[in-house]
Amino acid sequence: MSLSLSAKGLAVKPSSTLAITAKAKELRAKGLDVVGFGAGEPDFDTPDNIRGAAVEALDRGFTKYTAASGMPELRAAISRKFAERNNLKYTPEQIVVSNGGKHALTNVFQAILNPGDEVIIPSPYWLSYPEIVKLADGVPVFVKTTAEDGFKISAKKLEEAITDKTKALILNSPSNPTGMVYSKEELRALADVIVAKDIYVVSDEIYESLIYEDAEVVSIASLGEDIYNHTITCNGMAKAYAMTGWRIGYTGAPLPVAKVMASIQSHQTSNPNSIAQFASIEAFNGPQESVLAMRTEFDRRRVYMCERIRKMPYIKALTPKGAFYVFVNVEEIFAKSFRGEKIGDVSRLAKFLIEEYQTAVIPCADFGAPDHIRLSYAISMEQIAKGLDRIEKFLGELTD
Repeated sequence: MSLSLSAKGLAVKPSSTLAITAKAKELRAKGLDVVGFGAGEPDFDTPDNIRGAAVEALDRGFTKYTAASGMPELRAAISRKFAERNNLKYTPEQIVVSNGGKHALTNVFQAILNPGDEVIIPSPYWLSYPEIVKLADGVPVFVKTTAEDGFKISAKKLEEAITDKTKALILNSPSNPTGMVYSKEELRALADVIVAKDIYVVSDEIYESLIYEDAEVVSIASLGEDIYNHTITCNGMAKAYAMTGWRIGYTGAPLPVAKVMASIQSHQTSNPNSIAQFASIEAFNGPQESVLAMRTEFDRRRVYMCERIRKMPYIKALTPKGAFYVFVNVEEIFAKSFRGEKIGDVSRLAKFLIEEYQTAVIPCADFGAPDHIRLSYAISMEQIAKGLDRIEKFLGELTD
C-alpha cells in the first residue's frame, strides 16, 4: 500500500480566518502598523479572579487527570448556570466539558451522525461548521438567508430543506458572522418544525452574553419539553469570560447523547485541562461584573463602527444585535478598480486592504457569503478608528 493520506482529512479546508490572522502577524513582524479586524476573541484580559483561581490550582498541585467529561464541581456549576441564566434543567450527568467550543461541536456530531446524514446549516455560517460535520461523515446542507430576512432561517425554509436524510439543524444565535439574534417567536416557529420532523437542533450559544439594544437571548431548549428533548446546547468560556486560550467548552444534552459524547471524549482527549477547569468554576461562581463591562465596551464600539460604515460609499451593513462582528456587504466594489486593477472578488479586496493599507479583514466566501467581509470590533477603539480611516481612504481611491 502506498503512503497515501486520508481522503477525509485532505478534503478539509484550512481556516481562512487563521490565514488572514497569520498574514497580519507576518506583516507586524516586519515592523508594519497593521490593524486587524479579524479577531474572534475579546481583547480584554481574563478577569483577575479567574486567573487567581488558576494560580491557586497550581499552588495546590491540581495538575492530575480529572473525570474525562469534566470535574464534578465544574459540571455542577454549569448545571446551576443553565438553570439560573437559561431556564434549562440539565443535570451534571447531562453535561460534558470539552477542550473548547470546537471540540464540543466535534463531540456532538460524532455522537449523533452516521455516514450520509444531513445537517442543515443556515448560510452565512461560521466556517468551521461544515468541516466539523464532514469530519463526522455528515453532509452539510446549506440554506441561504438574506439581509431582508435578517440572515435568519425561517420555519418555512427549514421545513422545505428537511429530507429523510436530515439529522440536525445548526442554530447559532447570536450569530458569527452576522451578529443577528433570533427572537423567541422565531425560535418557537423553528422548534415546531424540529419536533414535528423529529430532528436534532445543535444550538451554539457561545455569544449569549454579548447582546445589545432590545435583543434577548433565548435558549431554544427552554421553550418546552419536546424541543428540550431534541436540543443539544453548546457553549464555552471563550467569549463571555475572555478565556479563548483556556480551551473550555461544554454541552447540555439529552442523557443518551451526553453518554455517547463522554465515551467518545474519554478515548480521544480524556479530560480538559485541569487548571482551566478549576478557573472556570470561579468564572461561573464568582462576580460577573467583568462580563457586563466587556459588553458595555463592545456596545460602544459597535455603535461607532456602524455609524462610520453607514457614511461610507459602496458598502452597507445591518446593525448587529449580538456577538462582536459587523457583517459588511461589499458587492458593489467588485466592479471597480484600485490603481488600475479590477477588484473582482472578495479575496482580492482583502488582499488589497492588507497589502496596501495594512488592514486585515475577513473575506466571507468560506462563510457562505462571497459578497461580504467581516469586521470584528473586539479590538480597541483607537484601532477601530484607524482601520476604518484606512478603509475609507481605500474606497476613495476606487475608480469605475
